[in-house]
Amino acid sequence: MNLGKSNPTMGFPSLIKYLIPKGVWLERTILLLGFIFLDFLITAVSCRTPYAEANLYARGFMQRYGIVQGLALFNLLFVIPIYAVLVLDSHLIEYTQRYRTKTEFIVDVAFGWLIAGARFNGAMSWLWDAPNTIRQAIGFAVYLAIAIPAFYLFPKRFDYAGSFVAVRKERKEP
Repeated sequence: MNLGKSNPTMGFPSLIKYLIPKGVWLERTILLLGFIFLDFLITAVSCRTPYAEANLYARGFMQRYGIVQGLALFNLLFVIPIYAVLVLDSHLIEYTQRYRTKTEFIVDVAFGWLIAGARFNGAMSWLWDAPNTIRQAIGFAVYLAIAIPAFYLFPKRFDYAGSFVAVRKERKEP
């Protein structure tokens, strides 16, 4: 795609594909957003006062805008850079074919510990009185238990859905 030249035939729908992660990165994004949503949901249901929230940034948003609205705004602002990194990685990973699996595994470990584990820790802190490191390690293990089979062991499990001969029509040239 040449962004330097104006192309009148390229409209907004064709540019939107660059804002959605490609391939397995979309599944990775959905998985991480699931951990973030779990934390949001449990915190929104369990938090009675903003002062009960341990995250100072989230607490500030909750004090200013209300518990649910502030928490939603905090999570939205928190997710934007993560989503941007995942989109960028999904488009740039094809240039590192030689190290692709190693790079993706390192990204999974980093996001698993820093995002999924931390968000699982935050969600479970409302429900379970255990040390932070234990809750974060369990969240990390849950993320890897989902990610490794989905992304590395059985990566093409949903790709066969459109390949059934009975469903697919053959196009014949006139």
